[in-house]
Amino acid sequence: MNWLVPIPVLLPVMGAGLSLVLYQRPRLQLWLSVSVLVAMASVAAVLMWQADTQGPQTLWIGAWPETVGIVLVADRLAALMLLVSAVVTLAVLGYSIGQGMIEDEESAPLSVYHPTFLVLVAGVASAFLAGDLFNLFVSFEMLLFASYVLLTLGGTGPRIRAGTIYVLVALLSSMLFLITLAVTYAATGTLTLAHLGQRLAELDPAVSLMVQLLLLTTFSIKAAVFPLSFWLPDSYPTAPAPVTAVFAGLLTKVGVYAILRVQMVVFPDSPLTDLLLWVALTTMVVGILGAIAQSDIKRMLSFTLVSHIGYMVLGIAVAGTAGVSGTIFYVVHHITVQTALFLVVGLVERRAGSTSLLRIGGLARIAPLLAVLFFVPAMNLAGIPPFSGFIGKVGLMEATIDLGTPLAWALVAGAVVTSLLTLYAVAKTWAVVFWRTPEEAHQALVDLNALDAQPSMTRVNRSTEHRGHLHTPQGVVPAASIAEAQQVTDAGIDERDFHQLIEAGEDTRHLPVSMLGPASALVAVSVVLSIVAGPLYAYADRAGHDLVERRTYVQAVLGEDER
Repeated sequence: MNWLVPIPVLLPVMGAGLSLVLYQRPRLQLWLSVSVLVAMASVAAVLMWQADTQGPQTLWIGAWPETVGIVLVADRLAALMLLVSAVVTLAVLGYSIGQGMIEDEESAPLSVYHPTFLVLVAGVASAFLAGDLFNLFVSFEMLLFASYVLLTLGGTGPRIRAGTIYVLVALLSSMLFLITLAVTYAATGTLTLAHLGQRLAELDPAVSLMVQLLLLTTFSIKAAVFPLSFWLPDSYPTAPAPVTAVFAGLLTKVGVYAILRVQMVVFPDSPLTDLLLWVALTTMVVGILGAIAQSDIKRMLSFTLVSHIGYMVLGIAVAGTAGVSGTIFYVVHHITVQTALFLVVGLVERRAGSTSLLRIGGLARIAPLLAVLFFVPAMNLAGIPPFSGFIGKVGLMEATIDLGTPLAWALVAGAVVTSLLTLYAVAKTWAVVFWRTPEEAHQALVDLNALDAQPSMTRVNRSTEHRGHLHTPQGVVPAASIAEAQQVTDAGIDERDFHQLIEAGEDTRHLPVSMLGPASALVAVSVVLSIVAGPLYAYADRAGHDLVERRTYVQAVLGEDER
């Protein structure tokens, strides 16, 4: 059943084309997009079963000789990534449709969103299935092209500025990737991964090292590995919530996947182990130090994203079956948890009107479900047992300890410190946003704006209005009450009566089920990962063994044993 291999790419590409034809029928676009993603998830599940029971599924595209043409490979790792990406993008799609139907459609037009989103999905799927570097390059360009559009939806100033940074960095990495392709083909005469592992071993070690460094640099930019992660915290937070969620949860992991695949298949005896270990350590520590210094939830999560990429690089650097399987498990965990957190933060922004820790507080009283939805994946991200984050970190640390070197022990210490600081960052955020009393939030805002010298009633009226909300000692209030507040002030009504008026009207703005449902579902999936951690880790072990051993992959692609 090798004909199933290209289906995860063909379905979204065909869906994007048909969605463009239906640009005047947004409801049909919605059902088409949902159907495509459900079908993708189903095909990915079948490919997982096939890869696990029958070995890697391969398909050579076109009539070119097999050593020259394009090959798609669905092994255990690729099929797992396909399934996880389909589930996550389905949740993000449902969330974004709910948000788009509520907001002004001119600022985020659904007719453009659907085909662009499906092109992004196709690019991600193609990257996971790519068996050669050129097809991997094309896959990156597909998802990057779509991400340019999604990042700047609405055309606001901050989004255009963030999009400009993102585009410049992406173009730089693409140019570097093209140069790397030219150098690699000139040196080896092939771009097929299974072939490269054989050809590079026959070349001068200096040439092989140069190719490896070029590829690692290219993919490290895309994965946001320190010090090449400078672009991410400024690019992601300005995008719409669902776009930020899919970028943070999925796109950086495509870069991690590329590093993992190339390191294991092409450079199995890498001389850069120590370098990768140092990169992993600095990525973890610098990223989390940036996170604890932030006063905005989105920026805090963006820095934790960078930090936790370090855990994945750590497993790749360790390189044995234990390290690789730990990385695979942690990638699956992080895609789900990080996406869920950004979706929940989008709900926080909608309910509170801001993601600034200086502007909001007391949400647990008016939105208790939102408090739970943030708390669960936040603790999972921090690695609190018995969540999947704890299991993944323990697996990575055990693999690192097995190295037994001083640097390995330093990595273990760094991983523990990073986990504790992650707990501090997310716990502080949860306490401020949900547990801090509205009075404390209001007073902090008053102090920030230097309004202590003003009469108390003036402070209430002049409290920051941000995205249609008013912040008062009673909490976050919908914009509908702002006009009432002004009327109260003009009439000279006592401030206590004003607060009672606010209390009576503060729940007039509810979170839409169309956004709350997908976010809740993805949080539930993150919990399910903890429940099924045993079978999932066993599958990751088998996938890691295949990557380290390589013979199964090479035989499936070339039909011969590795020389």
